[in-house]
This record gives sequence, C-alpha cells and structure tokens, in this order.
Amino acid sequence: MQPPIRIPIYQPDLSGNEKAYVNECLDSTWISSKGVFIDRFQGGFAEYIGAPHALAVSNGTVALHLALAALGLGPGDEVIVPTLTYVAAVNAIRYVGATPVFADSEAAYWQVSVADVAARITPKTKAIMAVHLYGQACDMAALSDLAKAHGLLLIEDCAEAFGTRIGKQHVGTFGDIACFSFFGNKTITTGEGGMVVARDPALHRLALKLRGQGLADDREYWHDVVGYNFRMTNICAAIGLAQLERAGDFLRRKRVLAEGYREGLRGLPVSLHGEAAGTTHSYWMCSLLTDDPAQRDPLRRSMRAAGIETRPVFHPVHTMPMYAAGQSGLTTSVQLASRGINLPSWPGLGEEGVRTINEVIRGHFAKG
Repeated sequence: MQPPIRIPIYQPDLSGNEKAYVNECLDSTWISSKGVFIDRFQGGFAEYIGAPHALAVSNGTVALHLALAALGLGPGDEVIVPTLTYVAAVNAIRYVGATPVFADSEAAYWQVSVADVAARITPKTKAIMAVHLYGQACDMAALSDLAKAHGLLLIEDCAEAFGTRIGKQHVGTFGDIACFSFFGNKTITTGEGGMVVARDPALHRLALKLRGQGLADDREYWHDVVGYNFRMTNICAAIGLAQLERAGDFLRRKRVLAEGYREGLRGLPVSLHGEAAGTTHSYWMCSLLTDDPAQRDPLRRSMRAAGIETRPVFHPVHTMPMYAAGQSGLTTSVQLASRGINLPSWPGLGEEGVRTINEVIRGHFAKG
C-alpha cells in the first residue's frame, strides 16, 4: 500500500475573486458561452501578453485544433512538431488530416532543435509548431527566420508557457497563431479552457467564426461553413479573470520554488531545467534530470513512499503506437525523457515544502 499523497504535483490557488465572480455568473443566470466575463477575460489576457486580441475556447487541445483549422492545414500537409511534447499538440495535427513530422530537441534547454527542424523540411511542409516545453521558450528568432525563408506558417503551443518571455516579449506573439491552456494544473486555470491568439485580424475573425459553429456575421442562425462548438463558458472565464488578476504573484512564487530546488539539490547527481539567456522561464513544471536513466525511477519511488507526487517527463510521441512511423534521429528527446522528472510546482507549496522535498531527494541519494 502506498501512503497518501501529502505533497501533490500541482493544485490550483483559488483564493482570490474566483468565488465572487462565479456567484455573479449564477446570480445573473449567464452561465453558458455568453456573459460579461468572456470579453473581460479575453481582453485582459490579450493585454497581459501584449497581443491585439485573444479568443477563449473550451480547452487547450481545442485551441490547437481551432488554430490549425483556421490556418487551413489539412490532408497532404506536413507540420513539423517536437516529439518531446504532450500528445495533444500532435493529435491536433491529425484532427485536421495533416501529417506530423517529428523533430528532436536540443539537450541544453529541452526545446525543439532548430537545426533538426531545418533538416526535416520537405516540399510538403506547410508549418512548424514550436512547443515552449515546461515554461522555457523555444528559439523563436531562429524559428521565425527559418519559417520566413521557406514560406512556412509558424504556430506556438504555449500551453505550458503562460508568463514565459523572450526579452520583454511574451511567447505567443511571435508566430502566426498561438494557443494557451488553462487546465487545472496550469499557472492560471479556468478548470478546463484555452485561448487562441492570432496576429492577423482576418485570421482572428475566421477562428472566431469557426469557434461558434461557422455562424455567418450578417444573418441570424445562418451557417455558411462547417464550424465547431469550441466556446468557453462565462463561468470558466470568470475563474480565469480572477486568476489573471493574481498572475504576477503566481509567477513570482513559482520562481522562488525553482530557485529553492536549484540551491537545495546542488551537488547531487541531478540537474534542474535551466533558463536560457535572454528568456524568462515561467517554471510551469519545475523539472530535473538524473545523471543516469537508471536513477530516475528509483528516485520517483522513494519520493512516492514519502508521500510526494512526481511525474515523468513526457514520453516522446514518436514512440507511441499510433505515431510510431519509424522516424530516426530523435535520440536527444528519448534520452531526456528517460531521465526527466517533474517536481511539485504549485505556487502555494512554499519554501518549507521545497525544503521537505529536497531533504527526501538528498536522503535517497545518501542511501546510495
């Protein structure tokens, strides 16, 4: 029997205006996909990341699907995507009938290798999907140059990267379109939810239309394209707005956690996920690598025995049965995945919680 989990991998902080705003929805009876909080959350989010507009949707996977559909990607098109990512990014490519082509990661910061992306471009390539893994930014300058040189679309999956910046610019504002997730374990949450951000106003309008069943602008209940019901509810947006009000505090507290792990685990056979020069890592998940793959699972078992929940770094998607198409040359991603652990990363964990976790990890390695 495993002991109960006393330190979870994540839990949201809902101690702000969430309850008051949800009660306002209930009192007004606007609980579905119309209501004042939709516009307030969309506007506040766009302002926070420095985008001209943002479109709230029902979850992060839907955001990716909607973005790819709005870009017109479909059968015969190839989209280059890192294999070291959550499977939703790849599933969305399949949803529109396009073909995922997997790229390897670079070892230093675990992000997609620009050189490997370049090597995988073919006449069928239509887009590159950059995934800002665990809150560290991809090299968007290099990816943007590559996309422009080959006439490719550039998509940003920012599901794990709210608060991540390159210089002063927030991720999600570099590519043609970007997607965010607000699942319950994200830095700001709506329970389930997502956001689509497009630079081009025409692309934004098309995504808006597709989100709402393809409803025509000039005729009631007239639908002139096949659309989707991908809308966010007013209740979810109310929670999101309350979370957005406290985003700065959440991000500051997460940096404290990351620094606590980095200092507390110094000298052990592990390395913490780093922050590339010129970027701001948002530390959605504070993560580490063991020096040897054989050390990873025993460490996780010791932590679980102490009531501490962890997660393995994502399995490379090209190793999963529905995507195992025989691609080679993805060795860095496989190696990172075999050594990686996500540590408890919720803002309310605090310095004492990090010290407790560090002690358990140190104790594990002290036993040899």
